[in-house]
Amino acid sequence: MNEPTTPPRERVLLVDDDATVLRNFRLCLEDEGYQVNTAPNSGSALSAVSRSVFDVCVLDLHIGEEYGLDLLPQLRAAAPWMRVIMATAESDAAIAVSAMRAGAADYLIKPCEPEQLLRSVAQQAQARRLERRIDELESSRGESLPDSLDSLNPAMSRLLEMARQASETDATVLILGESGTGKNVLARNIHLWSMRRKAGFATVNCPSLSAELLESELFGHVKGAFTGAHDHRQGRVQVAEGGTLFLDEIGEFPLSLQPKFLRFLQDREYERVGDPRTRTADVRIIAATNRDLATAVADGTFRNDLYYRLNVISLTVPPLRERPEDVLSIADKLLANLVARYRRPARRFAANARNALLAYSWPGNVRELANAIERAVILCAGEEIAYEHLPFAASGLSAASLASATPRAGDPVTIEQLERAHIEAVLGATPTLDVAAKHLGIDASTLYRKRKSYGLG
Repeated sequence: MNEPTTPPRERVLLVDDDATVLRNFRLCLEDEGYQVNTAPNSGSALSAVSRSVFDVCVLDLHIGEEYGLDLLPQLRAAAPWMRVIMATAESDAAIAVSAMRAGAADYLIKPCEPEQLLRSVAQQAQARRLERRIDELESSRGESLPDSLDSLNPAMSRLLEMARQASETDATVLILGESGTGKNVLARNIHLWSMRRKAGFATVNCPSLSAELLESELFGHVKGAFTGAHDHRQGRVQVAEGGTLFLDEIGEFPLSLQPKFLRFLQDREYERVGDPRTRTADVRIIAATNRDLATAVADGTFRNDLYYRLNVISLTVPPLRERPEDVLSIADKLLANLVARYRRPARRFAANARNALLAYSWPGNVRELANAIERAVILCAGEEIAYEHLPFAASGLSAASLASATPRAGDPVTIEQLERAHIEAVLGATPTLDVAAKHLGIDASTLYRKRKSYGLG
């Protein structure tokens, strides 16, 4: 794909049988940077909506012999997210009320001044931006990792420089690294550094869904496509239109669905579930995984051609234990964010707490650090977080023993000690018990029992 030269603006569909009106409206909107398509009749309008994603539609009330109020519910069914502005030469209040009841977001009287058209479209475009932003916040809800990136570690600094260079292109990026290292935060920053930053950032969490549900989540579905599909639904691809689609834990992507995703990755073409019509998407792809994809390819669980399509620019995030220079700065950022969220009195770390944060090896990486700080912020009743507010104290570990507190494979320890440490690290690096169980390859009830037997809460 070509590199965008300007931040993408919202896409507008103009539906009117008057060629002069279409031309004037189009020129007016394109001068403001909007991407504009036109349709002279209802068939063309429905065809355009079936092929592409539009944020705003300006719909004429009378389209030749056709009636815009009859087309409006069809457009709303095909694209529920699209904001429709009804335009007409009639100033009848009853028609305006009918249009609003049918799902129109605004009403425009023709002939209108360019400023009126631009104002109405701008208001609806802003509403779409807010909807996308809310969707992004919902998708990242509960994530405590700091949202800005910088580092004192040379390896991490080089990685961030590579990420900034990659953000200036539309090249596919594959982010590798252990669980909890902040791969999703890096993906969001690549989006924010890019020319696509004003458009959507949509996340697909690959391990959380079956192949059938993941296809619907990714590409969307039409009403009646399967049991429970009560309405048309846009997929994450459409949510990310003009922006970035992030596939978290791509290593868990179902093998049966990989051919369809490979085709999308190559051609940016796809079909909704239950709809034979081919659609195109303008999105940038970022994927992340903690798995060794080369090994997955050798094992036959990941397609070789998909791996090479994803592995255009590869960025490996180092684990937190390899960049101790960053521990305290990340902890301070987390403290400021969590204090504001929970309105707690904590403002700083005591010396013994800072020493403990530096001494610990953080097997769960930044996510484990975030969980530890969150716990401390909640438990601390004063302005200073001390060692006893950190989870190490609850485990009975002294500050001096923290550096060797986490056993590793090959250490002179029992299988039980090694398993306990591994389960503790995975629990610290994952948001829920179910996700942790999937990472460990056991069911949630087994993990619950093991967690209790090891005294992990």
